Amino acid sequence: MFEKLSFIEGRFEELEKKIADPEVIADQNLWRKLCKEHSDITPIVEKYKEYKLINDNINEAKEIIETSDDKEMKELAEAEFEEGKEKIEKIEQEIKILLLPKDENDDKNVIMEIRGGAGGDEAALFAADLLRMYSMYAESMHWKVEMLSANETDIGGYKEVSFAINGQGAYSRLKFESGVHRVQRIPSTESGGRIHTSTVTVAVLPEVEEVEVDINPNDLRIDVFRAGGPGGQCVNTTDSAVRITHIPTGVVVSCQDEKSQLKNKEKAMKILRSRVYDMAISAQNAELSAERKSQVGTGDRSERIRTYNFPQGRVTDHRISLTLHKLDMVLNGDLNEIIDALITADQSEKLKAETN
Repeated sequence: MFEKLSFIEGRFEELEKKIADPEVIADQNLWRKLCKEHSDITPIVEKYKEYKLINDNINEAKEIIETSDDKEMKELAEAEFEEGKEKIEKIEQEIKILLLPKDENDDKNVIMEIRGGAGGDEAALFAADLLRMYSMYAESMHWKVEMLSANETDIGGYKEVSFAINGQGAYSRLKFESGVHRVQRIPSTESGGRIHTSTVTVAVLPEVEEVEVDINPNDLRIDVFRAGGPGGQCVNTTDSAVRITHIPTGVVVSCQDEKSQLKNKEKAMKILRSRVYDMAISAQNAELSAERKSQVGTGDRSERIRTYNFPQGRVTDHRISLTLHKLDMVLNGDLNEIIDALITADQSEKLKAETN
C-alpha cells in the first residue's frame, strides 16, 4: 500500500508541474485530462501527508518515552503516542477506501427511469411520489432535473417517466437506487381501509456522450408519429413524437414531450445511448461474478431493494437491513442517511474482497 502511495505522491508532484506548463495549457484536451487526474488523486495525497505527519509525531513521542528521564514529559509523550495510534488507524482505513478502484461513472450525470409495476393506478401514483422524492433530493444537492419523457395516467400518476439529473457526482450518490421499490399503504380508492402492496421499478443509468458508446446510425430505425395524451396545440396535429429502435439490442425509446420533433429526437437519443451503454456494462459485470458479490445489491431491475410502509411511517432498505422511522422526511428528499449507509456498506464489501 505504501509503495502505491509513494508512487501516487510522485505522480501528483509531476502533474502539478505539467498543468502549470504553458505548452500543456495550450493543448486544452491534454490539460483538462491532466487536471482531472490531479483532482482525482488529490484526496489520496492529502490523506497520505496527514498520515506521515501523525506517524512522525508518534515516532517522536516514542523516542521521548524511551529516552527521557522527565516524568511530566514522558506522560505528555505517552498521551500523544496513544492519541496518534488511534488517529493513524482511522487514517489507514480512510486511505484504503480512497485507494479502492473508482467507478469510472461516478462523476457522471444520471438518467433515471421510473416505471409502475404491480398495483395498477396505485403503482403509478407511487411512481409520481418517487419522481418528487428524487427531484427534491436533487434540489437539496443543487443538481438540475430535466424531464425527458413521461407517460402520465388520468389520476396524476406515471406509467413510466424518464428524467436526467445533472450534477457533479450524481451517479455516485444515486447508483444504488436501481431496483424494485415496494410501497405499503391504503389507496385513496380503497373504501374498506385495507393496506395494498404495490411496486415501482427504478433504473439509474450513467449519462454517456456520443464518443463513449458506438451507435451506428444504420442500426437505428426512427419512426415519427403524432403525440398523444392530455390536450395541447401539437397533440394529434403534428408528427412531433419520435420512436427510436436500436436494432442490434432491441432497445426502444419514445419521446413526445416536446413540440419539436428535433428536440424529442435529441432526448430519445440521450436515453438510448445510456440504455445501450448500461446493457454493455451489465454484460461485463455478469462475467465478473466476484466483483458482483462485492457490491451492495446487483443493480438488477427485479431485485426488491426498499419498502416504504405508510401505516408505520417507516422505510426499510433490505440490502443493508436499515430501517428509518421517518417516511415523510425521506419522501421529501431526505435521502442522505440511506445513501451514506449504502456507500459505506459497499466500501466495506469491496475492502473485504480486496483482502481475500
